[in-house]
Amino acid sequence: MQIREYQKQDFQPLKEIIRSTWHYDEFSSPETASRLAEVFLRSCLTNYTFSQVAVLDGTAAGIILVKNNKDHRCALSARFQQILSIVKLYASKEGRAVSQIFQNVNEIDEQLLRGCKKTYPAELALFAVRSSCQGKGIGKKLFHSALAYLKQQGLDEFYLFTDTSCNYGFYEHQGMCRRGQREHLFQINGQTVSMNFFLYDRATVFHDAAGCNF
Repeated sequence: MQIREYQKQDFQPLKEIIRSTWHYDEFSSPETASRLAEVFLRSCLTNYTFSQVAVLDGTAAGIILVKNNKDHRCALSARFQQILSIVKLYASKEGRAVSQIFQNVNEIDEQLLRGCKKTYPAELALFAVRSSCQGKGIGKKLFHSALAYLKQQGLDEFYLFTDTSCNYGFYEHQGMCRRGQREHLFQINGQTVSMNFFLYDRATVFHDAAGCNF
């Protein structure tokens, strides 16, 4: 396994990892699921200052992105690709309908961040590992590469958003503290689906979990 910075050839395998991780095919057609995954990944690629990709047998198997809020600058090319992916998603009626889920999640994340009443210097913007590669230590290696970057940059604390569709227990095992939680009901394919959304944070120099107070 190799750990290196993100490269353009990683986009397609990472898009499929995101599509599978967030179960897009369970509530949309294959075409829309692919476009949703592209919008999500393109958006994340406008929002980072540090990237590491785990490459297994020549193919991207996981990624972590971190944003130093002070130093972040979005390249125009990345922003253009993000806008183009959104336009493609909105080209279909189904795409416009399911995009409401993205908007709801963004609003929930903003509410969670406001609710903790803190200003963080850094964000873990994306973290995903191919399901078939989980349990092999890949996620832990990526996570600790992010911690090393944060420490090197002098960023003493960071946060992330996650939800019950993900393995959020991983973050607790890595010493992160849950600072906020919100439940939301989605209407998907005529069914009501309940999800919980979380905000976690952690100091980059960690001693114990006594500071977790949510």
